[in-house]
Amino acid sequence: MNFAIQNHIIITIIITTTILTTTPIIEASVHIYQNDAFIEVGNSYFLSGGSEGISSDPRSFIRFENITFLRTKDAADEHSDMEHHTGLVQVIIFEAADRNKIGGSAYGGQRSICCTADLSKLEGCKQGKVIRIPSATDVKWPIVVNVHFSGSLLSTKMDRAEFPITKTGMYNLIFVACDPNLKGLRMSGKTIWKNPDGYLPGRMAPLMKFYVFMSLAYVLLSLIWFIQYLRFWNDILQLQHCITAVISLGLFEMILWYFEYANFNNTGIRPIVITSLVVTIGAIRKTLSRLLVLSVSMGYGVVRPTLGGLTSKVLLLGITYFLASELLNITEYVGIINDISGRARLILVLPNAFLDAFLILWVFTSLSKTLEQLQVKRSAVKLDIYRKFSNALVLTVIASIAWIGYEVYFKATDPFNERWQSAWIITAFWDILAFAVLCVICYLWAPSQSSQRYAYSEEVGEEFDGEETQSLTRGKPEGDVSLVKQEKSVCTDAFDEDDIEEDKRE
Repeated sequence: MNFAIQNHIIITIIITTTILTTTPIIEASVHIYQNDAFIEVGNSYFLSGGSEGISSDPRSFIRFENITFLRTKDAADEHSDMEHHTGLVQVIIFEAADRNKIGGSAYGGQRSICCTADLSKLEGCKQGKVIRIPSATDVKWPIVVNVHFSGSLLSTKMDRAEFPITKTGMYNLIFVACDPNLKGLRMSGKTIWKNPDGYLPGRMAPLMKFYVFMSLAYVLLSLIWFIQYLRFWNDILQLQHCITAVISLGLFEMILWYFEYANFNNTGIRPIVITSLVVTIGAIRKTLSRLLVLSVSMGYGVVRPTLGGLTSKVLLLGITYFLASELLNITEYVGIINDISGRARLILVLPNAFLDAFLILWVFTSLSKTLEQLQVKRSAVKLDIYRKFSNALVLTVIASIAWIGYEVYFKATDPFNERWQSAWIITAFWDILAFAVLCVICYLWAPSQSSQRYAYSEEVGEEFDGEETQSLTRGKPEGDVSLVKQEKSVCTDAFDEDDIEEDKRE
């Protein structure tokens, strides 16, 4: 490790920063339908075309291209003796605030999308069509476009159309068929949802800018850390190697997220391979970050040189957490281009929440034991550092619990994602919190010229506190090399005995 390597790393960071700051930042998406099937909902056949937040702007629109409806042969044969309109499919665009403008109530109080003979008398709607109530602010909305089948043809195409967005909101697209003969209806084609500056959905657009700032924050942290890391290479602890790995993964993840969103914004699609790579890197980073906090709490690299018999348990927890996090991330991000997350995510959140709760319990139990050991050994400097670390963790847990409560409240009070413009904060908070904890660890266990001596030294009384503090700032005194080596050997043996005893208790 020399200055050439150090300069190479610094140059790489500078280039990365330049790319991040010069790449254009632009904000909805391309929804592709490949022979998608309509499902039966009440008295209609229904297919969701997507939901996205779109900002009001002359450049914002929803465009329909190559939309083709395909009915079954049996449905076509029902009208073989007719020449003109033999089946109706309705395309509906509505803003979330106007959701009650679509459909009406039947006698039993159950909402009906399609107008029946009874409802046509009660509400004046046209039988066999979707019930539509004009919006109070704009009678043209919700938009309903009729697409007819002709004669006995199996398919029909919707004319290419584009609808400008003149009001900022969460927009929904549905395809509805009220004709019972259209059972088994399918559809292909695509719709293009565009915000003022690109194809990124409105909820995701702020995240792309957020990842620029997070990448720059990691670049700054990496610059500071790697300079110290290379400067004191000969005194680096195993713990500091782990911190370096987490910092590198964090920087890599933030950059990948930015470019994934930038690609999505430019093309309107999310390649499965690229997104899967990004979420996998993210799952690895989250797993290693949690294991780092757990290892530090156990005193690894400072109070004990190894985790002893707990290593297998820590690895098992890490593998389990990685799998749970990977499955959740793939469900939430891979192939998802809507602004509304699926119900499957809510189910997959539970294993991650349980593992996080278990991890927190283990961290604080281990931290308590480590503090107790340092008090017995009367190691004042280490004890002070671990108390600062424990205080930071307590604040982190309090902030996490408070934010989870806010997140539950946010989602419970906004079931239709009408506050989509601020929804990005939910995701951003966890990345900021993880970065803050990492900064605390980097500050408390920064590389120095006395790292090795500090890690494996033992103080028996208060009179050694001054000497220990001096060693942290000035390094090893000349002429004490053999003494330090002997002390390190004795301490290592003592730690091994402590590990064996603790492993037995475990």
